[in-house]
Amino acid sequence: MQNIQSYQEAFLNHLDTFIKPKEPTSLYNPIYYIIKLGGKRLRPTLTLMTAEIFGCDYQKALDAALSVEVFHNFSLVHDDIMDDAPLRRGKETVHEKWDINTGILSGDAMLIMAYQLFENYEPKVFQSLAKLFSKTALEVCEGQQYDVDFETRDDVTIPEYLKMIEYKTAVLVGAAMKMGAIVAEASESCQNSMYEFGKNLGIAFQLQDDYLDAFGNPETFGKQVGGDIIENKKTYLYLNALNFSSAEDKRQLEHLYSVNPSDPSEKIDTVKHYFISSGSAEATKKEIENYTKKAFSVLEHLKISEENKHILKTFGTNLMTRNV
Repeated sequence: MQNIQSYQEAFLNHLDTFIKPKEPTSLYNPIYYIIKLGGKRLRPTLTLMTAEIFGCDYQKALDAALSVEVFHNFSLVHDDIMDDAPLRRGKETVHEKWDINTGILSGDAMLIMAYQLFENYEPKVFQSLAKLFSKTALEVCEGQQYDVDFETRDDVTIPEYLKMIEYKTAVLVGAAMKMGAIVAEASESCQNSMYEFGKNLGIAFQLQDDYLDAFGNPETFGKQVGGDIIENKKTYLYLNALNFSSAEDKRQLEHLYSVNPSDPSEKIDTVKHYFISSGSAEATKKEIENYTKKAFSVLEHLKISEENKHILKTFGTNLMTRNV
């Protein structure tokens, strides 16, 4: 097995071969721009790692890993348009640097390019990858729509929120791992187990992201702490705080989520106080641990070496104790 850094370096080298000058540059330059902005490269790393866990040369999974990353960035380009977001990873978003039409069209092209990468595999593997990709891509769209719908609803439930983050975020993590198993031609049972492992880890990852958005270290988190509070996003922290609070505290919290002060610092501090005093902050940490344990429980019945199980558990543990 390689270490995480080796997978990331191999992926970045493969990414460089994907980025070639093409006409029209006004279509392809925005694509290369967003892909080169960086990010955690979590999903492609998991694809490569999973392939090797099942005895396959991880380099055979590079195109599948790249497909996952191209699709992920496609979704970010379109999400940024929908959110009218000015920045992505500290840089201008595609639609801000160019324009909305360019963002839409370049995003569309990225979706097609992600599919094209499967053409480098044998028919049987191609079919399995494409089938999984189609299912996952549609679920990501459904998750995004749930997220949009929640912005105008005051009756969002915790089960609904968990379903939203499962579709919007976690299914792509699960698919990334299953793709590695597909390329390695692991059994269907092993493929499905890796999907479940990745999906549960993906839910834990998003809940951790929600938590860090409120309580992360501004110097290491990589984006503005309290951003979800400023945008009045109905996260797991917020929904739990409503459920756990007294009637008066609930009214105060709902009021805070209906205003947009020019200086949001006091709002952020007050909301965080309610998150802590209600017990929501602690409950969120427990739920992160719960989904991480769910992911780890899948490994108990998986027919891989104890060493590889340990590698996956270490990866999951590091992911859930991160501060970025």
